[in-house]
Amino acid sequence: MITTTRMKAVAISLVCLAAALVIPAVVQSASYLNLAILVLMAAQLGVSWNIVGGYAGQVSLGHAAFYGLGAYCSTLMLVKFGVNPWIGVLCGGLLAAILSVGFGWSCFRLKGHYFAMATIAVAELVQIWFTEWEYGGAAVGLYVPMDRTGWLWMNFATKLPYYWLALGLLLITLAVNWWIERSYIGYYLRAIKDEPDAARSIGVNIARYKQIALSISAFFTAIGGSLYAQKELYIDPNSVLSTALSIKMALVSILGGVGTLFGPVIGSVVLTTIEELTRTVFGGTGRGTDTIIYATLIIVIAVFYPTGVVGWWRNILRRRVLNTASNTADSEQSSSQVAGAAAVKGGQV
Repeated sequence: MITTTRMKAVAISLVCLAAALVIPAVVQSASYLNLAILVLMAAQLGVSWNIVGGYAGQVSLGHAAFYGLGAYCSTLMLVKFGVNPWIGVLCGGLLAAILSVGFGWSCFRLKGHYFAMATIAVAELVQIWFTEWEYGGAAVGLYVPMDRTGWLWMNFATKLPYYWLALGLLLITLAVNWWIERSYIGYYLRAIKDEPDAARSIGVNIARYKQIALSISAFFTAIGGSLYAQKELYIDPNSVLSTALSIKMALVSILGGVGTLFGPVIGSVVLTTIEELTRTVFGGTGRGTDTIIYATLIIVIAVFYPTGVVGWWRNILRRRVLNTASNTADSEQSSSQVAGAAAVKGGQV
């Protein structure tokens, strides 16, 4: 059964990958292609958040700080010093990973909702600092120059190259998640999430592995921020450092299935589609509608489907397997009873 289930999962993954590769050839509308890019970018952020929030169980609501660091680092290096964006992207990721040590040192001392509140506070401080930082554009923000275009400078006149960049980054992030999930780090993280005292008793350094998860998560979140800056050609503190962005990263993963490989991807498809549809249907008059829908989804998930869409689907498959096994057992029992009755009758004759 396990082998069959795994084969089905691999088959579904290959079908989804094939669909992602075909989308640019099928979708001709720039708006729909932009929606696909936003889905991929949100999925990548959800997968990045899932490393620390899903596997390690540390619900961070301040990940926008890393996202903004990546966006500002690559943009400032390009605008102020003319550094190639590809180098700036890596520098932004490394900077976020390094600064995550201080982030973790200050927040991992707390547990539960106190930890979540502390991460919000840290992210708010980062946003305020960038809002007042004149060298970084302060509240006005920064524009990415368009004097040099092409793959070398990660600057394009059309949406299609950004689609391939977003898809490639998502696949790399998923590959890292897959490796973590199946390595000893993943086992330690799940132990820390489920039974921290038991994990500590067998010698697992909880603080170290929490920090490893946070650093990897921060690295990929910052790279996602750099890609956003290159795509939108403009950043400001409100667009890359807001608390709403942090909440969306967490919600994408929670809705799809926290602690699962493809859960954040499913959650991204649902949430990003809802967000863009509300903007299209209501326009400026519907501002905040997506937030209301997010809140409703959180309540529904918490009450009815705490394991997310992936957990809900697994429960359906599990019930189907149990029903099939039960029906097979009943059928075999009925057949044996009929055979036994026939044998008794034949003996009497």
